[in-house]
Amino acid sequence: MAAPRHHHLALAVALLLVVAVASSSDEGGPRGRRVLVLVDDLAVRSSHSAFFASLQGRGFDLDFRLADDPKLSLHRYGQYLYDGLVLFAPSTPRFGGSVDQNSILEFIDAGHDMILAADSSASDLIRGIATECGVDFDEDPEAMVIDHINYAATDAEGDHTLIAGDDLIQSDVILGSKKIEAPVLFRGIGHAVNPSNSLVLKVLSASPSAYSANPKSKLASPPSLTGLAISLVSVMQARNNARVLISGSLDLFSNRFLKSGVQKAGSKIRHEKAGNEQFVTETSKWVFHERGHLKAVNVKHSKVGETNEPGMYRINDDLEYSVEIYEWSGTSWKPYVADDVQVQFYMMSPYVLKTLSTDKKGVFSTSFKVPDVYGVFQFKVEYQRLGYTGLSLSKQIPVRPYRHNEYERFITSAYPYYAASFSTMGAFFIFSFVYLYHK
Repeated sequence: MAAPRHHHLALAVALLLVVAVASSSDEGGPRGRRVLVLVDDLAVRSSHSAFFASLQGRGFDLDFRLADDPKLSLHRYGQYLYDGLVLFAPSTPRFGGSVDQNSILEFIDAGHDMILAADSSASDLIRGIATECGVDFDEDPEAMVIDHINYAATDAEGDHTLIAGDDLIQSDVILGSKKIEAPVLFRGIGHAVNPSNSLVLKVLSASPSAYSANPKSKLASPPSLTGLAISLVSVMQARNNARVLISGSLDLFSNRFLKSGVQKAGSKIRHEKAGNEQFVTETSKWVFHERGHLKAVNVKHSKVGETNEPGMYRINDDLEYSVEIYEWSGTSWKPYVADDVQVQFYMMSPYVLKTLSTDKKGVFSTSFKVPDVYGVFQFKVEYQRLGYTGLSLSKQIPVRPYRHNEYERFITSAYPYYAASFSTMGAFFIFSFVYLYHK
């Protein structure tokens, strides 16, 4: 009987250690570090090793698997095995194991992040996933992005599908504070973004002279995608703050493009290194929440001059509201500094809308008077800013009217009524006196 007892004891200790390690890792950054990398050829692991080494150097644990692995699974016993997904398998017609298009989308719906790279061999499966994430690749399976003006000088004698792109999104949150000076090399397929979809952003756009067509055949009709309508790389941040990057070029992440020099056609400036390495590093930092992730803690409200949070306010009370907001810097939580965070005092519609002031140490606060309306109100903070995770805070609080014994003895606004009453009484007295004693 001793052996089974020792076995159970060892198992319990192991489980406690696992829980302790998991909880300690969760106390750090906003996301876990387990990333599944799906490839359709294991050669991608070596041809794109610089990008993978960048992820591993930042602490990510990469699990490389073939996309058609029959044992492939994203979750087990109701728990997800991975925190992020890198999908570098553009030509795979179907995934192995229990993974399919729906399970990938459920993975994102659960709040996890993904990097998807396609190319001219993109299968219907990959195109379908991209469509569900808000972008539509060119329907022509042979089409590639062509630009006869903004191509790389090394492709001067070619079909001008090697593009030197420099139309980048203006966002330090997504691309980092250091400007990407060199053009980004791109060879692949373009996609369109619905302008009414506010969740999807173009990170790298094609130039006005670009178009999407089959480079091996002459144009028989105008191309469906042209100019600025073509996005080369886009990102999507869902309402649950899951982030997705979609690139029409797998070569964009390759060692060859990361280490290659670049010179734009018609330009005399030659860069020793293309902007690809900086571009993929910075965008991957954003996708995996190493930058641009906000958290709100210590939401407080109280009457002015008090510290305890009441269970109810009275109309016309003066109150204070505060919240602490921090931003993940990649290594630690730093105070978030902004001047556009607002709080609403809300009942069916906002009765009060105030901009919060900050002490630049993470604390945002304001004070205001409770409106002269009673009911059930909410303190609401709805903060959406380009590149940052959204904040949605809500706290409910009832507001009551004055009790009968809380009014002033004589209400100023009632003075006309007081005067009317006494003047009526005086007039009646005078009328009665005159009526009774007048001969």
